[in-house]
Amino acid sequence: MPGWKSDVGRRLDALVTSTLPDVRKAVKWNQPFYGAHEDRWFLSFRCYTKYVQVQFWQGTSLDPAPPKASKHDEVRYLDIHEDDELDEDQLRSWIEQAGRLPGAKV
Repeated sequence: MPGWKSDVGRRLDALVTSTLPDVRKAVKWNQPFYGAHEDRWFLSFRCYTKYVQVQFWQGTSLDPAPPKASKHDEVRYLDIHEDDELDEDQLRSWIEQAGRLPGAKV
């Protein structure tokens, strides 16, 4: 992850692992994936030119749902731009909720 995005990636990884210490990790298509159940994933993130996109694979089941819709029925996104302040409390809540769901086979 280049430049400022590497700090965001480290912060996201720290949030996930501190919220769910037993989380499973993998890398697919150069993206980190996080799961709580075998072969099923609840979160991943990837870089775009101007932002880092956090993908909640069952995001429509979260309360409140992350802000950005997807063409995939259950997926919701959070885009993080360079100057954005992360709402860590909200992210932890989403991570906790997502970790209790079955996850998606990706």
